[in-house]
This record gives sequence, structure tokens and C-alpha cells, in this order.
Amino acid sequence: MSGGPAAMPLRHLALGDSYTVGEGVSADAAWPAQLRRRLHDDGFVVDPPRIVAVTGWTTDELAAGMDAAVLAPAWDLVTLQIGVNNQYRGRPLDEYRREFAHLLQRAATLAGDRPARVVVVSIPDWGVTPFGRRARRDGAVIAAELDACNAAAHAETTCRGARWVDVTTISRQRPDQVVADGLHPSAAQYAAWAGAIAPAARAALR
Repeated sequence: MSGGPAAMPLRHLALGDSYTVGEGVSADAAWPAQLRRRLHDDGFVVDPPRIVAVTGWTTDELAAGMDAAVLAPAWDLVTLQIGVNNQYRGRPLDEYRREFAHLLQRAATLAGDRPARVVVVSIPDWGVTPFGRRARRDGAVIAAELDACNAAAHAETTCRGARWVDVTTISRQRPDQVVADGLHPSAAQYAAWAGAIAPAARAALR
């Protein structure tokens, strides 16, 4: 139980890329919106999430987008999911690690210097999707590169006292649960993500 609804609605800032936007699904089917409904069912009153995310964004582009958004602390919950486009574009792992660490620090600051209020969501495996299977790229290589990005992000997340949620496993278990582009998750897959993210979000908000 949550201990009862908050006196004022809680605020959720969702930072990311196409997966946070919910490319190919309606806004209320994206995982941040589905997460909000799950939290409401648990007694948490949360405003509609503020989304700072654009399809195709890499870590540096998200940082620039955050600058342009003029975000002010303190947010009750900050989620961060970024990196698939770094891998897709062949960016170096060390660059990803460094830029992710900077984003994570910014997320903690936006959460009122409370890193435990930050929930990092792993990068799903696009290589297993129909789009990925059609691409002229080795699925095993894609998986290995994404695993390396996730390992780097997980290490930074744990070190800084933020929370980590794995949705990569879900993406690999549901490779065909995608929208018409054959790449981005369907509402049903996002529901599974929201179910995985909800326990960490509840813990962050308590």
C-alpha cells in the first residue's frame, strides 16, 4: 500500500527517446502513461508525465533537449531511458558511458538531489524485432552491443544510488509484439514494461 494519496499530485519527468514517446502508439498507450495508471491504482496521485523525448535522440541530443526544455527541480519521479540510438549509429561505448553518467547526474538533480527518485529503464533489443531481422546487421552483434551499453548504464545507476529496471528481457521474449513499423513496441508490450517499472516507481515515491 502507498500510505494514501498525496495531498498534491506528484510530478513525473520522463526523459528518453522513441521508447519513452511511444512511437507508433497513442499517447495513453506509451509506458509513462500506463505507469501513471498503475500508480493511481496503488493510491498515488500523479499528474500526466512531462515527456522530454524525441524519436531518434542520442544521449547528447537528450541533453540538448533538456536544456531547451528549461526544467526546474524538484520532480517527484524522474525516469531515464536512452542509448539505443547511440548503439544504432555506432557511437563508442566510452562516449555513451560518459554522457549517460552526466544525464543520470542531471536526473538526480532534477529529482531534488534524491537519486533514489530516479528510475533508469534499460534499452530494449531492437535486433530481435521484424525490422531488426530484416536489417543487414548481425543480431548477435546488436545484442552484444546493447548488453554492453546496458551494463555500463546499470553500473552507473547502482553506483549513484538510482533504481534500475530491465525491460531488455521483455523485449527479447516478445519480439513480434510491435507496431506497424516492425520495430517499436505495441501497447501490449508497453503494458509489460509498465508492470516491470511500477515496483521501482512505487519504491521511489514512498
